[in-house]
Formats: sequence, C-alpha cells, structure tokens
Amino acid sequence: MIRRAALALAAWLAASSAGAVECNNVSYDGNRYAICEVDASEEQLQLFLRNDDGQVIGHFSTLEKLLAQQGKTLPFATNAGMYHSSRAPVGLYVEDGAEEMRLVTNAGPGNFGLLPNGVFCIREDRADVIETLTFQKAAPDCRHASQSGPMLVIDGELHPRFLPDSDSRYIRNGVGTSADGRRVVFAISRNAVSFHQFGSLFRDHLQLPNALYFDGNISRLHAPQLDRSDAGFMMGPIVGVVEKTETSD
Repeated sequence: MIRRAALALAAWLAASSAGAVECNNVSYDGNRYAICEVDASEEQLQLFLRNDDGQVIGHFSTLEKLLAQQGKTLPFATNAGMYHSSRAPVGLYVEDGAEEMRLVTNAGPGNFGLLPNGVFCIREDRADVIETLTFQKAAPDCRHASQSGPMLVIDGELHPRFLPDSDSRYIRNGVGTSADGRRVVFAISRNAVSFHQFGSLFRDHLQLPNALYFDGNISRLHAPQLDRSDAGFMMGPIVGVVEKTETSD
C-alpha cells in the first residue's frame, strides 16, 4: 500500500515536471497579470498564421483542432504581433523557415512604428527578443520570427518614449527573453496598464533584459492551467507551445 502510494506520487511528480510551461496569475505594482513562462530549450515554441489551404487560423479553438489531427496539444498560446485587417503581418513574419513578410526598419504610425521596435526570433533550443536594427545586422537564422513594436525593454532599459505618468492605459500583452534564450516569458495584463508599467513588469519584476510588445486590447491568451482560452474576432499571428499527446508516436 505504501509502495503503491510512493509510486503514484513519483508518477505525479514526473508528469508535473515533464512540461516546461508554467502559467500563473500575479500582481505587481498594483496591477494584475497572467504570466506564462516557457523553457525554450525544452518546449516546442512556434508561430501559426494559416492552415495548409492558406486560410487564416484566427482562433485558439481552430488551432487546437488542427493540432489534434496531428496527435498534438496546445498547452499555451497568445497573439504574436500586429496585423492588417486581412490578418497579414505588419512586419517580418517567418514560419517554419518561410518568410511571408519582410523586415520593416522605418518609423511609421501607431505602436508598431514607435521605434525602436523588435523581432521575436525562435531558433533551435532558444528564443530571443532582438531590436530591429540589431536583428538586421546580425541576420540570425530564425525558424520562426514575428516583428512587432515597440520594444518594451532594450538591453535592460525601458523604451525611451515611455512616460511614468502616462494616462494611456490598455490591456497589453508581450514577451520577454533571458540573455541565454532559454527563459521566455509571455505576459498579458488583466487590467489596463501604461507602456511604462508594462515594461517595468518585464525589467524589474521578471528581470528580463529584452522584451517586446505584441498588442493592446485585442490581446488574447490560451492557458488551460488558468482555465482560460480567450475567444473573439479572428487574430493574425499566434505563438504557442506544441506537445505530442501521450498516445501519439
């Protein structure tokens, strides 16, 4: 009886540590956030936009169905960058090595054009947030990449245009990465926050040297650990973690 209980506990511990995605609701500096942390050296992070027929996926539920057909699950996902009304990416977009949209380096209207902006780059066993001009010079070989903006944190400093007393507050989501590229943290605010507050979350609370803004009020999160899978109108690019089901090869 004791041995059986010990084996059951060992199995539970192994199962709970097998996945490298951890989601939690947290409070910081008077604001509420949902945060999902991924170990990029352990988990399969990738971007999604269209199905095999070229149709925009647009919803977490649609993506889950597509993955289920492949014997896979979606333990985490969020929207991953700005897009036009057609759902086509505004800036650089690479999926499985295929580039759909080029890198945009010039300033422009809206948050995307609030330079410096940046690129979320997924490579083998790591993921990085890289400022756009640095990305252009380095030309890293990204298996998946999505450009968005503005940068929230740049080499440990907040974006120079962020104001501590700004009254521009929205629901916001973004991603930050560690220097070694293993620790990838996605965050979405659960109440309206300013850019300065959101950037400070990544720099001061999450201790990440680089972070990138994904979007504002259209931000969505799929996090079964939090009993949350946001629905609504169609999204453009989606980033998610993919895992094989226990019965799949």
